[in-house]
Amino acid sequence: MDLIIFDLDGTLVNSEAIILGAQYETFARCGRPHPGREAGLGVIGLTLDIALMRVAGLTEPDDVLTQTYREVFNGMRQRAETDPALAEPLFPGVVELLAGLSRRPATVLGIATGKSRRGADYIVERHAWGDLFKTIQTADDAISKPHPEMILRAMAETGARPERTLMVGDSTFDMQMAVAAGVTPVAVSWGFQPVAALRAAGARHVIEACAELTGIVDGLTVTEPA
Repeated sequence: MDLIIFDLDGTLVNSEAIILGAQYETFARCGRPHPGREAGLGVIGLTLDIALMRVAGLTEPDDVLTQTYREVFNGMRQRAETDPALAEPLFPGVVELLAGLSRRPATVLGIATGKSRRGADYIVERHAWGDLFKTIQTADDAISKPHPEMILRAMAETGARPERTLMVGDSTFDMQMAVAAGVTPVAVSWGFQPVAALRAAGARHVIEACAELTGIVDGLTVTEPA
């Protein structure tokens, strides 16, 4: 059996506009300067309190900053229903990729995201993915990336072996998490962090288009259990 675990933001879903917009408004409300787009995108994938802490240059999470962001983001998501500027579209090829992988009898799909359970459920429900992913790990379930707990939990839930497991993501946190869990790190080139950083963090493969992932799955090394 192959287990393919996907990150959400920056990998399957292009959520740049709404996340950065929520960051900017949150920092403005809290009277803090925002360091800019690169810094804001560079923390996506971490759990919310840690991500905001890093963007703000703090040494520990700030509850006011975190709660303000939640309020701002929820308001923006409601507005997104009628404001295309706040949309969270899927990246090109994602629909076809997931449909193709789901038809493979020996392949199981999973999610490992820095989103809350509520946030992950929203994306899954919006795209009618309820039966597609057999394991979904969120910031409410495990230690923040790059700790390997999300992947370890996903493998335990599905019975997958590390040598038959891929972690597909767009951040250094995804790559470091995969390395720590002993699974194959696969980076996407269209996400929120530069490819050079992903390679430095341990990416074994970098794909330029969704369709390329199928070939990597086909090339997984089969290792018989001891």
